[in-house]
Amino acid sequence: MSVLVCFHAHPDDEVFTTGGVMRQAADAGHRVVVVTATDGALGEAPEGILIDGETLAERRRRELEESTSLLGAQRVVLLHYADSGMAGTPENENPAAFCNVDVEEAAARLAAILVEESADVITIYDPNGGYGHPDHVQVHHVGLRAAELAGVPHVYEAAVSRDHIRRLMAANPEWSENAQPPDLDTFGLPDSEITTVVDVSSAMGAKRAAMHAHATQIGDFGPFLQMPEEQLQAAFGQEWFRRRGAPAGLAESSLPL
Repeated sequence: MSVLVCFHAHPDDEVFTTGGVMRQAADAGHRVVVVTATDGALGEAPEGILIDGETLAERRRRELEESTSLLGAQRVVLLHYADSGMAGTPENENPAAFCNVDVEEAAARLAAILVEESADVITIYDPNGGYGHPDHVQVHHVGLRAAELAGVPHVYEAAVSRDHIRRLMAANPEWSENAQPPDLDTFGLPDSEITTVVDVSSAMGAKRAAMHAHATQIGDFGPFLQMPEEQLQAAFGQEWFRRRGAPAGLAESSLPL
């Protein structure tokens, strides 16, 4: 049995980037651990969804527990750092925000978990955090340092293939008409930098169920929940990674589990 640790910034991030590999690893008998840096308290939630006296952070924790259970995680750890908010917002200046915490301090906390779990593989984000979110960028720095401290042999940067997104948008022009497309010059990584493409189509049922579990984040997941199965498979049936220190020309179809 190998141990996969997936390090994310907010509750719900696990679904898009690593949900499929988590479910497949668990189904293959491996241990899956999710570590989430922040409470996600600055996320937006539909009006009236919270019950009296309930905070968004409390609800998002419960949603995270349900989602990760569906995706096969045996352990979930929240580091309880403050959400930094989107790039360029006033919340970025909060000294307690995750984007401003000391990397060595946060990395030491994460490294202790990695050592306790005898982690074989850790997933983090690419240096731009996928799309530049300050907390995602910090996950990259903290995760990289923690892996070094703990001696984790395999480090994978979870990313979206920007070339894949371009192909999807070209094939489905209505997507650009109905939603603001990302800046594909900075979003994710190009295919030329991706080392590992995992077919997670067998886990799409679990990924869709995990999306439903994050009811407060319906603004993020809503468009995808309405997709026909064929389109959902096309969009999320693969997960992409860049293996740190990979030899030139590496082309993998799975993580080393």
